[in-house]
Amino acid sequence: MLALLFLAFIGVPLGFTMMLVGFVGFAVVRGGTAAVAMLGQTITSNSISYTFIVVPLFVLMGNFIYRAELASDIYRASYAWLGRFRGGLAMSTIVACGGFSAVSGSSVATAATMSRVAYPEMTKYGYSPSLSAGTIAAGGTLGILIPPSVILVLYGIITEADIGALFIAGIIPGILSIVSYLLVIVGLTAIVPGAGPKGEVFGWRQRWASLRGVWPVMALFLFVIGGIYFGMFTPTEAGGIGAVGALGFCLLRKRMTMSVFLDSIFEAGKMTAMVFTVALGALVFSNFIEIARMPAELKAWVETLSLSPMQVMWLILGIYLLLGCVFEGAGMVLLTVPLFAPLVSLLGFDLIWFGIVVVVVTEISLVTPPIGMNAFVMKAVIPELSLSSIFRGIAPFWVADIFRLALIVLYPPIALYLPSIMG
Repeated sequence: MLALLFLAFIGVPLGFTMMLVGFVGFAVVRGGTAAVAMLGQTITSNSISYTFIVVPLFVLMGNFIYRAELASDIYRASYAWLGRFRGGLAMSTIVACGGFSAVSGSSVATAATMSRVAYPEMTKYGYSPSLSAGTIAAGGTLGILIPPSVILVLYGIITEADIGALFIAGIIPGILSIVSYLLVIVGLTAIVPGAGPKGEVFGWRQRWASLRGVWPVMALFLFVIGGIYFGMFTPTEAGGIGAVGALGFCLLRKRMTMSVFLDSIFEAGKMTAMVFTVALGALVFSNFIEIARMPAELKAWVETLSLSPMQVMWLILGIYLLLGCVFEGAGMVLLTVPLFAPLVSLLGFDLIWFGIVVVVVTEISLVTPPIGMNAFVMKAVIPELSLSSIFRGIAPFWVADIFRLALIVLYPPIALYLPSIMG
């Protein structure tokens, strides 16, 4: 573990770091010949795995949706319904982030896109920079929880958990996230009314008309997730349907040219190569951890401390929060899941529930200083914003995130109810 952390900190790409440490560790335990065989088999068998196909398909779906410039339409539709309230633009941003997350699956893409779309509008209506920045940064975190989520796919591959069940398990926590953020905005604007003035009032005809640009892709999302829920098709098949549907949506909006199509394909290819490298490295590292009996040894050590399983879980979550201060979200998940998931399973916890808990903790890491990936994305898109202003605006949403995490940990049915009744 020390070697892995050292290599990661000096800048070695995380996928190669985990692959190297896993290979050397396996060689120490079982010998060089066995390590070479393990490395070749892990990379070959997983590279041609049917399950892995879901990654490029959902990445491609997100790329098509991004190039269809859907975010602006979702934002306008949200504003038409919520803009008349105090803090309405901020509420619209949260709802738009949730809608865009549902089809992009990326927190960074959501934060970057909504920074361009929403921040100028909030500035125009006199919103405080801190509230504007905090709303966008927090809303961006929804990208990795609301399905389809690439991180949930990777978690399912590493732990061999049902990816469809993971997607469905993220729905209620995702809705809970949106509601909690809306309540934070209501509270902040009640205390400081000038931070989020009321916006325009739209008539019912304008409100319904605003949905015209977003209903096809929302229907696509409901069809994809509903098909998984009712057992009509597998997550991999859903990825194919989603990618083709997103392409059709782009063509319908006349946003698809050969140049845009090729850019989407190449961007999806680069993203998939990066994700595959990290995922394969995590699987090699996981093989080393299993062969070295680390989960069993950790369980034995925990038993000597006389801690209950729930106390161990709080300890693990504390480690995640600390790692979130220095590690990027996806890297943190792939680095720690091979270590903690077997231990959590041995302690009797459900791996579907743990997957949602891990993603929620990862969401928190995206807005936790000093790294806070979403904060730095906002700073890059809007250079005039200071990091101190961004993190000050994030603070109330961070508190809501901690409360939400505790709620999901203490009441697992929030994540497990829908998977328990799916087709």
